[in-house]
Formats: sequence, C-alpha cells, structure tokens
Amino acid sequence: MRRELDSMDDSVALIAQVEAARAARTPLRIRGGDSKAFLGRVVGATEIDTRSHRGIVHYDPTELVVTVRAGTPFPDVEAALDDAGQMLPFEAPAFGGTATMGGVFASGVSGARRPWVGAVRDFALGCRVITGDGKHLRFGGEVMKNVAGYDVTRLMAGSFGCLGLVTEVSFKVLPKPRETRYVALELTPDAARKRLADWRVKGLPVAGACHADGVLQLRLEGGEGFVRTAREAIGGVEGDEGFWTRLRGFTLPFFADARPLWRLSVAVDAPHPALPGDVLLDWGGAQRWLKTDADTSEVRRIARELGGHASAFTPRVTDTPFQPLPEPLMRLHKRLKARLDPLGIFNPGRLYADL
Repeated sequence: MRRELDSMDDSVALIAQVEAARAARTPLRIRGGDSKAFLGRVVGATEIDTRSHRGIVHYDPTELVVTVRAGTPFPDVEAALDDAGQMLPFEAPAFGGTATMGGVFASGVSGARRPWVGAVRDFALGCRVITGDGKHLRFGGEVMKNVAGYDVTRLMAGSFGCLGLVTEVSFKVLPKPRETRYVALELTPDAARKRLADWRVKGLPVAGACHADGVLQLRLEGGEGFVRTAREAIGGVEGDEGFWTRLRGFTLPFFADARPLWRLSVAVDAPHPALPGDVLLDWGGAQRWLKTDADTSEVRRIARELGGHASAFTPRVTDTPFQPLPEPLMRLHKRLKARLDPLGIFNPGRLYADL
C-alpha cells in the first residue's frame, strides 16, 4: 500500500535551534532514541532532539524505496515494510526498540546479513541535512540512477552526526526472502572458516554465519528450491530462529558478561588465534566480538596483527573508543568537518577528540 506524509515539513524548529546555536557558538548533541549513546565519546553539549520530526514521508512498495524522517522509530518502519512483504536488508539492531531512523543511518551499525547484502550506507539513496551554516540541503534522491550527491549521503552514514543533522533519509528496500532455513553444526572456528569458504565458492545462499559456544549457526535465504538443496548439502541439525533475534538484539548470554565488549573488524580469512577473553564470531568471522578485561593497547595490538581494527562497545572503557586514525586520514576528516560544520557545532568529540 502506498504511503505519503500529508503534514507540512516541521523541520523549521530544528533549523531554528541550529541557527541559535550558531549565533551563540553553542555545541549541540544530536539525539534520537539515544539507544546508541554508549557508542563513541561523551558529548558535553546542549541537546537537540529529533524525535518530534517523524513519519514516513513516502513509501510505494512497487518502487522499492522508503523515505523517512530522522525521528521515526525504526520498529515502525520495519513494521510498515513487513506488511508489504519487504525489508531493510542490513538488519540494524533496534537496541530495545527505541532506535530512530536517523540514529540507524548516522551510526551505520549493520547486522548479521551485512556481508552478503551490504551495509546501511549501501542502501541509502539520499538524505536531507541541516549543515553547520544553518542550511537545509538535500543530497541524492529516491532512485538508484539519481547519483547527484550520492557520495555525500554515504559520508553521512556512520558519521555519528559530526558532519550535520540528518532530517530525512531515503533507503532502497528489498522483498523478504521466499524461504529461510536455520542450520547448526558443531565445528571449531578454523573448520567453520574452511566450510564457509567452500560454500562461498559454491554460491550457496548463506545470509548469516555466526560461531558461538562451539557451534556454527547458519541462516539460508532465497528461493525455495535453492535453499532446500543447500540445506541438504550442508548437513547439520535444525537451527534456532530465535538465535538470530537474540544476536541482533545483543541479548545472547555472551553479551551478558560484565566484562567490556570490543568489536574487532578483520578480514574474513584472518586466522583465529587465542584471544584474552571470550569470543563470538559473526559475519563468517569478519566481525569478532570480544569480552575481555585486557587493556585497550592489548586489544588494539591484536586487531592490528589480524589486519583489522577494534572499537569499544562499552562506555568509558577508553577515551578513544573508535580506532585512532592515521594522521593523513584524520586531516581529511578535519577538512570535511570544517566544510560542513565550520563552527564545530554538531556532536563535537563524539567520534574523536579533535573532531
């Protein structure tokens, strides 16, 4: 069913608050549902709340595009898409159901399906942003062929609000898979890695691969015949659909451990050395969750040796929760910040102390 938002654009109040902050040179902390406040550095600034700026602006299932305002609750959008048999494929976590679409986009955190279909930024077609100059600009559009400003939209995804205040986003959506099956196999991490590599070569319809407690949990998605054939070829026993819900919601027993949580992003074929703590492997091994009391330097050393980087998902474990950037890359980030937010109003220090 086609949906269209009839009410007038109510971004005026947000623009006015940004203009007042510019005049007073007062920094702003952008918030939606605050479900991801634990990610990144603490921002000591006046709060600007996007939750009143909500609603599905445009959605026609035949176009495979949904345009939403930033304050729209993420579960509301998923429910609207589900009614039409469609979905946002990147499977972002809702973090207790309070996440907003602006926060989903600005954080860029993707779920278990990400290696097989793409990340949040891969499905973002366009956005509207209030810049540090108080201008309300539109980048990109609602169709894939409209690429004007497309790269700016991708820059905003995962920027944690440090480049501007996102007010609206257009996402490409996909039909839900016709068939989904869940499989569990008892394997070591190395054996699981080899089996996954073989299945990738064979083109099997894997849409989720997570190794926990000595068991490789698989999710297969696609056409009925293709999924059935793959299920027979893989073997194992029937898996638990609820596992994937708990993984997405960070409610597996693994995450209840009181030790700090680190996310290690590495190459999918990186080795599996002994790590100083408990490990859960997602994304076929490319995303490794680590519960550990090891200090920051040790965790980051391990990540570097594996050819990747580490981010802290527990507040105040370190003053640099995101991987420090090489100086040339940091200079580029500063130039982008100066161009879009010259007075440094938006979320100062959220990503890094110097941004």
